Amino acid sequence: MKIALDVDGVLADVIISWLNFSNSIRPKIAKHQITNWEFWKEFQIDPFDFYAELSSCWKDWMSIPTTETNLSSITKSLSSLAQVDIVTARERSTDSFVKSWLDHHNISYDNYVSVIDGPMKANLDYDVFIDDSPLNAEKFLKNNKKVILYSQPWNQHVSENQIHRVSNLSEAVEKIKIS
Repeated sequence: MKIALDVDGVLADVIISWLNFSNSIRPKIAKHQITNWEFWKEFQIDPFDFYAELSSCWKDWMSIPTTETNLSSITKSLSSLAQVDIVTARERSTDSFVKSWLDHHNISYDNYVSVIDGPMKANLDYDVFIDDSPLNAEKFLKNNKKVILYSQPWNQHVSENQIHRVSNLSEAVEKIKIS
């Protein structure tokens, strides 16, 4: 079995770093207010600015928090079940920062795969995708892939019964064990 494990929003809570930056130059936004994948539209933020700022947050990778504690031991458990690859959509210029962050937090994985656009992940040869993007989840399902959706405020509207929702990665490990 091959598992594709996302970074932003699943392992790294990079939106917290972006909010810290954005809240210093724009009206304040709280994480719980981000209830849509394309939330920048409702806050009148240019998507180019948002993605550039998000990428810029990775330059200060040491300040990006994890989504939960014990990710090192949880990813070790996941790796004991199958091949686990980091599969992430990002600008190539941030790959070295992300890898440094993964190493710093002792995240277990076999390979690092970076694609330009999130939905492109669905074309890759993985049995299970652990992701937080509702757009990616929809594309994974269309490609008959197993989806474990990591719960975030921006994916709460997703209720597709073929999607396995988890609130932490330990739940994902358990779902994979029984599948």
